[in-house]
Amino acid sequence: MWQAEHVRDRLRGLYPDCRVELLALSTRGDEILDTSLAKIGGKGLFVKELELALAEGRADLAVHSAKDVPMDLPEGFALGAIMEREDPRDAFVSNKFATLDALPAGAVVGTSSLRREAQLRSRYPQLRVASLRGNLDTRLAKLDRGDHDAIILAAAGLKRLGLGARIRSLLSLEQSLPAAGQGALAIEYRAARGDIAASLAALNHRATELAVRAERAVSRALGGSCQLPLAAYASVNGASIELRGLVANPDGNAMVKAEVSGPSASPEELGTRLAAELRAQGADRILAALL
Repeated sequence: MWQAEHVRDRLRGLYPDCRVELLALSTRGDEILDTSLAKIGGKGLFVKELELALAEGRADLAVHSAKDVPMDLPEGFALGAIMEREDPRDAFVSNKFATLDALPAGAVVGTSSLRREAQLRSRYPQLRVASLRGNLDTRLAKLDRGDHDAIILAAAGLKRLGLGARIRSLLSLEQSLPAAGQGALAIEYRAARGDIAASLAALNHRATELAVRAERAVSRALGGSCQLPLAAYASVNGASIELRGLVANPDGNAMVKAEVSGPSASPEELGTRLAAELRAQGADRILAALL
């Protein structure tokens, strides 16, 4: 809802004569909280009901976390804008400890992400990783009642909801490489609606768009989904992009990493090249074992 309200307010500021209304929908990803996303269909569960509303004409646009948008959109749908990125990093949240490194052996760390789990298990094998689902309030409540010693969340979500004070430390890219699109908002619409595309253009943040396109290309080339611990993060520096990625198994005992750079004018080509580098290091063996 915060994301939708944010986009509504931006559109009202740009087009004061335009009436912008919110259509609140609950998705299966919101409703099924006792099973990991990997087992119930992946992050696309947060998108399907919104796309149905677009297809039926009940909504003109849908606002998503870019990391939740499947790599290949259904025919007839498109992304009209990628908004400026909030902090893309993962956040360490704990009532007892200041950092991941401060956690004692056997401490329980909660996360809903196979990507985070794999990196935690690889770097901190002495810790116990437990599944953690629900909205931010639910996850923080589980921490506060002592179910976990710490939890890992997206920094962007905490900051957007005014909960930045709960962040004890931000994980470095070496500790936890983000998911493709993490921290960015993506606005989806029906591709036939050229009028909507024109209205959304002013919301697009070019540097974020290029970075997210490169990251999504890595995931697309590797068949990335919620079932695959895959990370990709790009930083845009003028006319060039630096892109890094990793593929791992959930146990974290098999992991490959790679980094490439190239012109920002060709983000998808760069993402495809990084995927090839990961494959050259053995990503295919990891992927085959997960399928």
